[in-house]
Amino acid sequence: MSENKQKKAVVVAEISEKVNKAKAMVFTNYTGLTHKQLEQFKREIKKSDAEYAVTKNTLLKRALVDAKLETGEDKNFDLPTGALFLYGDIVTPLKALAKMVKDFEKPQVKFGILDGKLMTSADVMKLSTLPSREVLLAQLAGMMKSPIQGLHRALSWNLQKFVMTLNAVAEKKKATA
Repeated sequence: MSENKQKKAVVVAEISEKVNKAKAMVFTNYTGLTHKQLEQFKREIKKSDAEYAVTKNTLLKRALVDAKLETGEDKNFDLPTGALFLYGDIVTPLKALAKMVKDFEKPQVKFGILDGKLMTSADVMKLSTLPSREVLLAQLAGMMKSPIQGLHRALSWNLQKFVMTLNAVAEKKKATA
């Protein structure tokens, strides 16, 4: 095997490893962004357990096919493609991507893959508007606690009312005695 093919095989293996590890992936057209902007974006998403990689389209498609993932139409890979691999929380890196799109009007989101299902660019941007995982868990805990808290309040109010009535009766007896 030629040296060039060996290099490509190594790259495909690395991408395949990232694809298999990722919970979700978003593919973008990164043209028009400066190297500095891309590096800043990579540093920002690395904090939230995500990675942005730029690879040749043919190698990226080969890795996705090896992982048996649907990529949609071939026109998705016409222009240069950067892949955002989301390993941990999905929403936080997407918020960073949405902020970058809002600030620079780039990169253009092509499509995404979440749980093996294809998502449109609109779906990806909708996902970025969700609160983070921690906020959603806190909201869920609050909602689960609410009925119990209401029951506790109702029961304690009845006891409190009973004690206040007994107190009033005792004070009335003291006053008449």
